[in-house]
Amino acid sequence: QVQLVESGGGLAQPGGSLRLSCAASGSFFSIYTMGWYRQAPGKQRELVATITSGGSTIYADSVKGRFTISRDNAKNTVYLQMNNLQPEDTAVYFCNQDRLTGHYWGKGTLVTVSS
Repeated sequence: QVQLVESGGGLAQPGGSLRLSCAASGSFFSIYTMGWYRQAPGKQRELVATITSGGSTIYADSVKGRFTISRDNAKNTVYLQMNNLQPEDTAVYFCNQDRLTGHYWGKGTLVTVSS
């Protein structure tokens, strides 16, 4: 019913950049808050950034000034632009859609930051 498909992960060097995309299926994409979460090895999933239907954003302190979340409602897509990547950013990044029926998740895309 609801599908979220992430893409754009890969290997980056410290200081490099990547842009993640999340393509969402289903109706009423524009009304839902979307988010990016990540899970690093040995750690719990944590919030990276969220964006509301109106464009308001929230960022984890660890990524402020480096990451930017955005959305294109015409394309049913949310993005995460990641700049100045650091090894600590290495994780599987998950796309999330907040609906009344629950939170929906993609399968994730792996981001590895290493020299």
